[in-house]
Amino acid sequence: MSSGVHIFECDVGGRWHHRHMATTGGSDGVGLSAHAGALGAFAEALDAAHAGDVALIRALAEVGRSALRVAHVGGVRGMASDMELRSVAAEAAGLAGRSDRRLQHDIDHAMTIVDDYPVVFAAWETRRITRDHVEVIVKAGTVVPAEVRGAFEEAAIEICERDIAVRVKEPLRALAERMHPREFTERHRDAAAGRCVRVLPGADGMSDLIATLPTVIAAGMLDRLTQMGQSVKDSRGAGTAFAADGQCEEPDTRTMDQLRADALADLVLSGAPVVDPTYGSDAPGPLGAIRARVQVVVTANTLTGTDHGPAEAVGTGLVDADTARELAGQTASWDRLFIDPITRTPVEIDTYRPTASMRRLLQARDQHCRFPGCRRAAIRCEIDHTIDHALGGHTHIYNLAHLCQRHHSMKQFTDWKVRQLGGGVLEWTSPGGRIYREDVPIPAVCFTPEPDPPPGARTGDPVDEPPPF
Repeated sequence: MSSGVHIFECDVGGRWHHRHMATTGGSDGVGLSAHAGALGAFAEALDAAHAGDVALIRALAEVGRSALRVAHVGGVRGMASDMELRSVAAEAAGLAGRSDRRLQHDIDHAMTIVDDYPVVFAAWETRRITRDHVEVIVKAGTVVPAEVRGAFEEAAIEICERDIAVRVKEPLRALAERMHPREFTERHRDAAAGRCVRVLPGADGMSDLIATLPTVIAAGMLDRLTQMGQSVKDSRGAGTAFAADGQCEEPDTRTMDQLRADALADLVLSGAPVVDPTYGSDAPGPLGAIRARVQVVVTANTLTGTDHGPAEAVGTGLVDADTARELAGQTASWDRLFIDPITRTPVEIDTYRPTASMRRLLQARDQHCRFPGCRRAAIRCEIDHTIDHALGGHTHIYNLAHLCQRHHSMKQFTDWKVRQLGGGVLEWTSPGGRIYREDVPIPAVCFTPEPDPPPGARTGDPVDEPPPF
């Protein structure tokens, strides 16, 4: 009986639940040349950058350790440690001019490198390996438990010394798998609990929808979308297509990538899950009746076709005029937003139907979390009393602002302070005494008054009609 590698195909349906290829290569040497001066300057710059990177990682790690020490002195761990780290990250972000979430991520990552991988950090500091090698080792080592991490570090450094970072990713992943004491199946079961979907806004009204799923499910999804796209392509050769009115339809010239993307959108927006646990509670299969919701801001001119300026999908990005008008034709409820022509900030909102006007106005004014640098959409934030209600703060538009859960709790449990200066402007004071002004966001699109016609210009008779929105 012979042994070998077996390949099989299977259907991937409603119920569910690596191979690795090592790559090796040599190193290149650079000899003296007519560019020796320029290359020498480049080498000096690399030395300086290396020293700066090492110092920055060490300093970030120390910021994190300082936060943990302060929290430990308070005698309470858990939430206290997290709040202290949020607070110090926010202050460090003010120094760096960056988002506090990003700074906290950088602090966590620096502590991981310095504290969890000290041998790797030392090898990087002495130039045995590069910063890119460090990142690859840390990423591969996420599956390695602490008790074998030291041996993993030593073996990983030996691999990295033989090649550049992009060529050692797979060998390091294979090394981590071999050294892990738990079976892959058991670890996959735990990893599958972290499956998720997220949106990354892009340019020109486009975004990336990213799903983290078990490999078999992801491969099965791509295969099914490909089969659907291929069926559409095959139908193109079946003859001329005619619409219901007898007119010849435009030929379908979509690429396979476009067909897969369109099929995915149709399935997610219009389909229903294979298993619907809510069946029979409200109506047959109510999960299939759920439809997506997007908050869109559009000018009257774009809406009526006077111009083709973009609309805004709040919290996501810009939307082209044709899409905005198509969405507008499907909605039954409108909010009309008036913008101050000088400050370009919302000053009033009205609706044709009764709504929670104060909440709507705050969403229109704030757009996102009002902590400096945070862009969490207001519709996913909490409305906070700047002066706490329990301390006499009124539920009034000038004492309210949107804060995401992260910064709402940080305001409550740390020494960060905030006050309203009027007109929705907030002034934040850090525990270290630094002050940050948070102005009202300027909408990407807004309603503004029409300019007065030039002297002598003829205008038509005024027409008393309701607004078209």
